[in-house]
Amino acid sequence: MNVDDIILISVDDHLIEPPDLFVNHLPAKYLDRAPKLVRNEAGNDVWVFGDLALETAALNAVAGRPKEEYGMEPQSLDEVRPGCYDVHERVKDMNAGGVLASLNFPSFPTFTARTFLSEDRDLSLALVKAYNDWHIDEWCGAYPGRFIPQAVPVIWDVEQTAAEVRRCAAKGCHSLSFTENPAALGYPSFHSDYWDPLWKACCDTGTVVSIHLGSSGKLSVPAVDSPPDVMITLQPMNIQSAAADLLWSRVLKAFPDLRIALSEGGNGWIPYFLDRVDRTYETHRAWTQQDFGGKLPSEVFRERFLTCFINDPVGIQLREQIGIDNIAWEADYPHSDSLWPGAPEALMATFEANNVPDEHINKITYENAMRWYSFDPFAHVPKEEAT
Repeated sequence: MNVDDIILISVDDHLIEPPDLFVNHLPAKYLDRAPKLVRNEAGNDVWVFGDLALETAALNAVAGRPKEEYGMEPQSLDEVRPGCYDVHERVKDMNAGGVLASLNFPSFPTFTARTFLSEDRDLSLALVKAYNDWHIDEWCGAYPGRFIPQAVPVIWDVEQTAAEVRRCAAKGCHSLSFTENPAALGYPSFHSDYWDPLWKACCDTGTVVSIHLGSSGKLSVPAVDSPPDVMITLQPMNIQSAAADLLWSRVLKAFPDLRIALSEGGNGWIPYFLDRVDRTYETHRAWTQQDFGGKLPSEVFRERFLTCFINDPVGIQLREQIGIDNIAWEADYPHSDSLWPGAPEALMATFEANNVPDEHINKITYENAMRWYSFDPFAHVPKEEAT
């Protein structure tokens, strides 16, 4: 395959919400109390909602910058690429980077929209619905076939979250951004039946539970004085923990149609992980009482979990041990790990180095994403124009 023939669908990108986010979708009675983007005395743009003030760290929006300018200081929209917050500019950047379609995670609401929680629960629910309507109707709706819609949950109310999944699915949205560890946020764990209405709604609507690393609000940092390199290196460990917690939980057994995406977790670690879970099962199932219905845990993982990578040579080399139907690609635009705009060239070099056949390349770069997320870009963009 020639690099110019690669079709790329990214299952993990990010956006920075624009100032007019709520204008067209929040009931007028709530507009004066909605979160607002204001510029503080330091010149930084800050989302303010009640007593909450949330800044944007530079590592979250450095696409196009030289690496020497990376850092963690907050900044304004004036200092980031317009493609971070303007959908028209985003599509231009996607075109420049050879990306056909993209699934976008939120920024200031957090992955679980918990920043919308307030004493007025009606307002909080209205904010979640307004955000989802903006994302589906305005951001994704502006360019049909170019974005995979994704909803945020009403994380503090499982019944309302289930209802929102069904509402958004009726609008063509089949991904829900969710936490890697609800217990870390003060909610019942994956081992509780509390979340059952949500899992049922996801099964009924074919909605993928997309779990992004860091969505528990915690990352693996051994010590307060550990250098930032430690935190960055250990980020995939959060996803390993979530995968193990869910794989061994009652959830997958009680809801056999539930599908989970491990977003921004990489995939080079998965062959060892699968070997480890199978060995644990064979060694300890007699006393832990685990039962996967005659299957190995690794088999269940391959049926139920989607993994993704930016450019992981080890994962590509071991792709068949992971499961070729379980691997998707991510751009991670506009974050610092992103290869934009040179991802096609970097990916092709990795594919060629590992003798990846065209059939595998197509599954990894776009076919798996289409299948998992019930997404058909070719209904809007001719396939011959999608590279």
